[in-house]
Amino acid sequence: MTREKSIELFETAKKYIPGGVNSPVRAFKSVGGNPIFIQHGSGSKFWDVSGNEYIDYIGSWGPHLFGHNPPFIINALKKAIDAGVSFGAPTELEVRMAILITELVPSVELVRMVNSGTEATMSAVRVARGFTKKNKIIKFEGCYHGHADYFLIKAGSGALTFGVPTSPGVTDGNAADTLVADFNNIDSVKKLVQSNKNEIAAIIIEPIAGNIGVVRSTDAFIQELRVICDEKKIVLIFDEVMTGFRVAKGGAQEILGVTPDLSTFGKIIGGGLPVGAYGGKREIMEMVSPLGPVYQAGTLSGNPLAMSAGYAALSFIKENPNLYSELEESSSYLEGGIRKAFESTGKNYCINRVGSMLTFFFTEESVIDYTTAVKSDTNLFSRFFSEMLNRGIYLAPSQFEAVFISTAHTTEDLDKTCDAAFQSIKAAIGGS
Repeated sequence: MTREKSIELFETAKKYIPGGVNSPVRAFKSVGGNPIFIQHGSGSKFWDVSGNEYIDYIGSWGPHLFGHNPPFIINALKKAIDAGVSFGAPTELEVRMAILITELVPSVELVRMVNSGTEATMSAVRVARGFTKKNKIIKFEGCYHGHADYFLIKAGSGALTFGVPTSPGVTDGNAADTLVADFNNIDSVKKLVQSNKNEIAAIIIEPIAGNIGVVRSTDAFIQELRVICDEKKIVLIFDEVMTGFRVAKGGAQEILGVTPDLSTFGKIIGGGLPVGAYGGKREIMEMVSPLGPVYQAGTLSGNPLAMSAGYAALSFIKENPNLYSELEESSSYLEGGIRKAFESTGKNYCINRVGSMLTFFFTEESVIDYTTAVKSDTNLFSRFFSEMLNRGIYLAPSQFEAVFISTAHTTEDLDKTCDAAFQSIKAAIGGS
């Protein structure tokens, strides 16, 4: 499998784009080698600029629940293009989209469309601060909420003190207002709440983490988190940018049975186009301008292209009640095949899966949080990734990301993937 054209493009890109890519993980920095430049996609597959075919398991990092270019989304986009791509004025589609989101996610009473997941989480925190008139927030180590300043914070000592910036350009002031707790550890939350009495506006969490790999909140942890927020008048924000409409029709909150005060969405609600949204309790969302004093705006928010593709995607979900059971069947099948491939080496590597999101960790310890996730053998993952890529299987180029299964993945695709995993893990271990 030759990839000379991708290598040439990457060399050119590095002269004009920082690192040659427009998002860091695309650079293959954690797995070595050069990124693959994609030319086109269809169904479960895409093809690079050299004509190589890959079964795709990143699906544009989650939004392609139905694979690449499903006809019902393409047709919706064509109609939108003919009508006009942007107006800077309200459209009927925005209203229909808002109604549909509130129907599918009962916790959302009012919703505001934005242009990215980062913008959604950033805005949700601002609204929570305006509503509570408090400044500090709690996030969890390993959870990613976009690149706003107050999210680019790592844990301080023991994850129970003020966070510290993880990126130049993030001020100490932002870090001082962000507290970092341990995922799935309610005691760490209680200590932060106790030591910062009446100062915490919001707790934001990926209820099913996807950025340390797939890690589910335990029932006891997420339920007690809800109780703490109720007792201390803290706004509970579920970041469902990745899990919303991916793991279930109602997202992670449907699976976990816990209702947040605010939720953030992205990816699937744009049908593959750039989009985000935040919404929740009416009394909180009524703080948002022009109804309330918390300012948030966006020239392209709710633009016709994203709304058309997103409305088509969510409508398909609403009209096909068997969709998630079919995804569960495919995802379980893939998990079982990969598990058998790993077991053939005598290893019991951890595999976490929730619905159509899956991560295999190259550690034999159960992965329940950031600390256990980072015990994974990232060098082994890099070798396994390269072996899979050479066999036409495209995985996320990082140990700490998810595999995304779509309705377009056929049994033939899944069998080919499992066979490739069997060969790749043996080659990867043999190459250590």
